[in-house]
This record gives sequence, C-alpha cells and structure tokens, in this order.
Amino acid sequence: MPAATDPSPVSPDEFAARMARLGGFESAPRLAVGVSGGADSLGLVLLAHEWARGQGGSVLGLTVDHGLRPESSDEAERVGQWLADRGIAHAVLHWDGDKPKTGIQAAARAARHRLLAERCRDEGILHLALAHHRDDQAETVLLRLARGSGIDGLAGMAPVRAAGPVRVIRPLLDLPHDRLAATCRAHGQDWIEDPSNRNPAFARARLRAAEDALSAEGLDADRLADSARRAARARAALEAGAASLLAGAAAVYPEGWIRLDPAPLRDAPEELGLRALVRCLLVVGGAPYPPKAEAVERLFAEVMRGLEAGRTLAGRTLGGCRILPRRGGLVIAREPAAATERATIRPSETLWWDRRFTVRLGPESGGAFTVARLGDDGWKSALALDPESDAFGLPQPARASMPALWDEHGLAAVPGLGIFRKESTVSAEVFFTPAMPLAGPAFPVVSAGGGII
Repeated sequence: MPAATDPSPVSPDEFAARMARLGGFESAPRLAVGVSGGADSLGLVLLAHEWARGQGGSVLGLTVDHGLRPESSDEAERVGQWLADRGIAHAVLHWDGDKPKTGIQAAARAARHRLLAERCRDEGILHLALAHHRDDQAETVLLRLARGSGIDGLAGMAPVRAAGPVRVIRPLLDLPHDRLAATCRAHGQDWIEDPSNRNPAFARARLRAAEDALSAEGLDADRLADSARRAARARAALEAGAASLLAGAAAVYPEGWIRLDPAPLRDAPEELGLRALVRCLLVVGGAPYPPKAEAVERLFAEVMRGLEAGRTLAGRTLGGCRILPRRGGLVIAREPAAATERATIRPSETLWWDRRFTVRLGPESGGAFTVARLGDDGWKSALALDPESDAFGLPQPARASMPALWDEHGLAAVPGLGIFRKESTVSAEVFFTPAMPLAGPAFPVVSAGGGII
C-alpha cells in the first residue's frame, strides 16, 4: 500500500476542471499535444485524450525528432506505438537541415515550436497543449533571474499564449513532475528518460543537480512558481497599461508600419513608455523576442531628450526596424535589409511571410511565384507599372520591405499596393498580420485559488 506521502495521479475530473479554467474550446475540441516520450508529456496526452473523447473531440500526439541522438528515431517510433495501442493518433515531425554548433538547445526549442505550430495549422487544429509543469516553471524563473530579466522574464511561462494560428496551452503548469509520473503509473504507461536532462553541459540540468541546495535556501519549486504567478499578475497589468497608452499614441498602417506620437509616452510612467516602444518594434519588426533592454532604454532616452529640446531624432535601427522622424512624430518601419525571407507560393496557397504579412495567391494565377521584399529596385519597376503609385507617400523603408511577387520575368505584383503586371494573370491578396498585435498578447494569470484572472 502506498505511503501517505506518495504523489497522487491527476484524476480526469481534476484535469477537466483545469481545462475549463483555460476555456476557449469548441464543442467537439481537437487538440494537438507535444509528446516527447517523457513522463510529463505522456501523462498529459493520456489525460487530454480522455478529456477530449468525453466531449466528442480528439487528440493528435506530435513528437519532434530533432535527430540529435542516434536513438531519437527509435524513441519517436516507440511513442507512436504506445499511443496507437491506446487509440491516439500520432505523427512524427523531423527537424531537417544543418544544426548549429552552439546554442543547440535554444535552436532545437525554436525548431520544435515551429514544427508543432505548422502541423497544427495544416491540420486545422486550434489548440496545442504542452506539458510544462511547476518544476519547469521554477527552472525558467531561476534561469531568467540569472540573466537579469525584468518582470516579463520572471513571470515565467503563461498558461495560455497565442502563437500565430495556434493557441498554446499549459494545463499542468502548477503541478509537480511527480504527479505526472504517478499518472503514467496509474495508467500502466512506461516512459523514456532523456539523458540530456542530466547533462551538465546544459543550464537546466545544472539547476536540477543543485535543487537540494537551492531548496535549503528557500528557493524551492513552490516558492519560485508563486513568484512567477505574482510577476505574471504585474506583467498583465503593465501590458494593459501599455495597450491603453498606444491606443492614443500609435496608428498602424496596412503596409506594415506605425506612426508614433512620442508625447504620450513621455507623459506616462517610464515603464509604460518603454513597453509601448517595445511593442511597436515587435509589431513592425516581426522578431520573436524584444531587443535588449539597454538598447531600448537608450533609444527611448534619446527620443525623450529630443522631444524636450524640440529637435527631431536622427534615424535609428533597432529590433529589425528603422525609426525615423516624420511630421513631429516617429515612423517605425521594417528595416528592408532585415526582410530577407524568400518563399515560393503556388496558386490557391497561403503563406505567412517575414512573420508580418499573410499572402494569398488566387487559383487562376497560372504558376508559382517567389515572395520577397520589394526593395528600391523593385519600387522602380512598380512605378513603371503604375506611375501613380508614387502618390501613396509611404516611408521608404516601409515601401521597400513590403512583400512582392516575382517570377522569371521580374516583378509580377505588389498586392499590398494594388500593383499588378498588366500581361500577368496573377491574383493575390496581402494582409498585415504581425506575430504580435499592437494590443499585445493575452497573458492569463493563474491565481492562488487556481483560476485564471
């Protein structure tokens, strides 16, 4: 008989209550679950399968084979067989191509998230469940504390986060690993131990090795997770304040640029002004992470000094953006040289280009095109197609960094400006759909009572 201190498995009712707090599911929910083969992700997929099936929905398990260990392919196949035995659909996603020599864990994480999101989009699945738990959250807070993170970093991982076309959910974020292992045991489910979890070459493994010493000083997982929850509450309030500030200070244009009035940022508390500036850079630049805080603070201080002295800011580059003076305000536009993505699009296809624009090619377009930035030379070609385009008055970097369609004959179209080569049958639409909306991400906060506020 288990001792009273043995961890209890997560019950179906407890899991259902957690999913209800996250909310936002369709009547017959379809979920993707990232399944590495460890106890955490296998416990999650078992719970999610039972929950979804009870509502007429389904689960797709997704395993990313990074190809970093010789046995990874066999492990992914084993996970697939385990899930197949339980009637759970499964697919393996492969990280192909060259791997970086340094920063391998960060690169693998980025590749994993990209592959998972792309498969969700292809399957029409709106929700991606990940098995991050309380111990992961505590490690995240410690790592970010060591790197000098502010409130945003110390808030750790959010239980719900929009990531392009998919909503990432973490229903287990305040549960310890031991309860997920107990859940696997209760279902008679074996799991795979990843040796990298004990490899001292990686920071998270070194933190796990120091767990007892940290706990003795009061830095246990419960206390760190509580700190993350409180920081997340502060982050949510600051994000709301920045969104309110931007509502009166910024105008977003469909060509992918922002006109910013710096005066409201000057008059607001400095933290809100800084956040508002960062938000503009993320929206326009399309970067997954903000620029370094020190660089943002320098730019903000320069803008504010110029505003007080009545002089205009000289052009600056930061976060993949050009920041330029214009008519008493600032233009924040994509840095053309940073918009390097080139992608092929075929009739009836849709793609997300440069993390900023959705490009749709009509079915009658008659062949494949390359989507790439317009550039200054492309603008000359656009003017030759439509001389009146010069009346748009777009800032040069915004114009040059817009998506254009190219083929073997040169420029075929600039759909965002309504410019099409006359002899071409191309039909296309372009929409500014940045990874980060100007209103900012939603960061639900797990309250002490377990609810989402």
